[in-house]
Amino acid sequence: MTRTTRPAPLYVSTMLAYGAGMLGTQIFRDTPAALLPLFMATMLGVPAWLTGIVVLVPKLWLVVCDPLMGNWSDKAKARRGRSPFLIAGAVLTSLGFVSLFSFTGFSSPYVAAVAIGVLYFMASTAFSAFSVPYLAMASELSPDSYERTKILSYRMIFAVLGVVIAVGAAQPVIQHLGGGPDAWRTAALMLGGLSLLSMLTTPLGLRSRVAPDTRAISAGNWRDGLAAGWRNRAYRQILSAHFIQSTAMGCGYTVLGFVFIYVVGKIDLILPFVLLMAAGSLISQPLWLAMSHRLGKRFCFVLATVAWALITVSWMWAGTGGEVLATLPLLGALDTHQALVILRGIGIGVTNAGVLLMIFSMLTDAIKDGQAADGVVDEGLLSGVFTAIEKLGFAIGPLIAGVVLSLSGFQSSSTGMVQQSAGAISGILIAFAIVPTVGLVLSLVAYTLLRQPQAGRLGRTVSA
Repeated sequence: MTRTTRPAPLYVSTMLAYGAGMLGTQIFRDTPAALLPLFMATMLGVPAWLTGIVVLVPKLWLVVCDPLMGNWSDKAKARRGRSPFLIAGAVLTSLGFVSLFSFTGFSSPYVAAVAIGVLYFMASTAFSAFSVPYLAMASELSPDSYERTKILSYRMIFAVLGVVIAVGAAQPVIQHLGGGPDAWRTAALMLGGLSLLSMLTTPLGLRSRVAPDTRAISAGNWRDGLAAGWRNRAYRQILSAHFIQSTAMGCGYTVLGFVFIYVVGKIDLILPFVLLMAAGSLISQPLWLAMSHRLGKRFCFVLATVAWALITVSWMWAGTGGEVLATLPLLGALDTHQALVILRGIGIGVTNAGVLLMIFSMLTDAIKDGQAADGVVDEGLLSGVFTAIEKLGFAIGPLIAGVVLSLSGFQSSSTGMVQQSAGAISGILIAFAIVPTVGLVLSLVAYTLLRQPQAGRLGRTVSA
């Protein structure tokens, strides 16, 4: 007879150990999205349209790989736990990440595109082994919906730190190191090492919670799990909205560096912009947590998405010029437009934090409630489908951005930044402001059309 014990209460140390893994996860997710197209376009001479395809193809594989990896980890829980997936995924993901930015001097831009695509394919597969079981743990750590939201707020804190490092600090560091191939390799080694340390913190710090679990013996095959997910209307609702939002975010991330280089004209502003974004996100976490408990997650999700869309479309009026407002250490003189650019970071941080915290919290609710209704153990599988959809969105986004840049006349180079036409700069703004705004609006349409019609426990915890 197998003895089962009540799970230990979740201490702050437990939430920190879980959240720490998100730092490396965010670095791997955001750095290729934000910098790999820039690396290929300015270091390898790859045409802008082709950079999007290089990012897209490996992630198309993940649409299949992530759910299968999730189902595999569900079945392995009873015998080996989730630790082997987390540890192997952390090590191989970090090595793959470093390799993406370590090779130049290819015989042609097209050979370079193929080589980077193969490396990204292998690194993304390794990332699937970590990211899918990692997300599945959020549904397993607590049976209480509010406590899971609290756990995910710790995850969000480390996600914000990952954005600061991967998006805010990486490009200025590369520029500070000279901007050449050696600078890219050095930055990749630094980020890859940090990713490895943070991702290993979760399986090593939560050994008892990722150990073999005999209660998972009832995990079924992937067909049963997918059928259960399809019957779960709340899950489909969340999946649809998040896919559209991920596509919008992926498009914007792809041209972030281009915006600060060619539109704002001050690459050094990326770091203070991202720091203010991080501050807005961190400060707003308790607010979103309290509001979701009082007003409901659905209301908070819609509110945050609408506000995020309004801030995003305002980038169409970004630029340079105007009265000099201040002269700051390291940054120099800031004009009106540049000051507004970095101030947008606060609003983006607050709204983005609300959207992501609500969507991931509603995901755990949908999985737990669907599991209670169907009796199918499928945290890993349904988390895998969710991450696959997210990664697909982050793959389609760069493809859209690459097409927009190419149609606008953006010129690629293998020797660094080159002067761009007015049309190319307009294309950058369209990819950064208009396309993401349209995506955010469409995500709310999809979310509303698929909303849960009935009350009851499912409607209360997921849709309220």
